[in-house]
Amino acid sequence: MIIKYPLSTEKSIRLMESDNVLVFIVDIKSNKPEIKKAIEEFYGVKVVRVNTTIDPKNRKKAYVKFSDETPAIDLATQLGIM
Repeated sequence: MIIKYPLSTEKSIRLMESDNVLVFIVDIKSNKPEIKKAIEEFYGVKVVRVNTTIDPKNRKKAYVKFSDETPAIDLATQLGIM
């Protein structure tokens, strides 16, 4: 499974409100196109861009920017983050 869970921190909430971005913890071996495809198929949304980073806890974070017609807050509400 590529997507493990959405991350709900103060920074991720701020990014969601200002930049229409959600942060997910993903499989460390996954790449950006795989992450984009998995999120688009699983949640039925349009993804504009995916940025990734590996944090000090050796988890891979995916910063997923959604298109304007897909507000990140709506998806976060569905996921139970908000």
